[in-house]
Amino acid sequence: MHEPHGPGPEPLDGDPLVRPYVITTGRGSLDTVRLDMISIIVSTRAEIDETTLEPEQVEIIALCRDAKSVAEVAAHLHIPVGVVKVLLRDLIGRGYALARAPITESPVGRDVLQAVIHGIQRL
Repeated sequence: MHEPHGPGPEPLDGDPLVRPYVITTGRGSLDTVRLDMISIIVSTRAEIDETTLEPEQVEIIALCRDAKSVAEVAAHLHIPVGVVKVLLRDLIGRGYALARAPITESPVGRDVLQAVIHGIQRL
């Protein structure tokens, strides 16, 4: 039998635009916490109430028991970075996670390290 209006709509599960909206429940990205792709995230609580969190947030908390960058979290969960940032900001605001800038330089200069090496060699 011929369908007069063509095939029905595709399931929402496969739509790349609908899923992020559903995951974030429509929340946008507010700049309450500045997160970059290389910001480091770590979970702060062992006990969580899963009924008050999105399933992806529960996964983020488990994943970030060991510190991870925002980009790593997005890659592990196969979720766009923008969506991960929304979920992380919510978790940080609720006290489930902390964020910090990555350490990009050694806090100790080369001359100090060289002096330590010379001191060890003299022992």
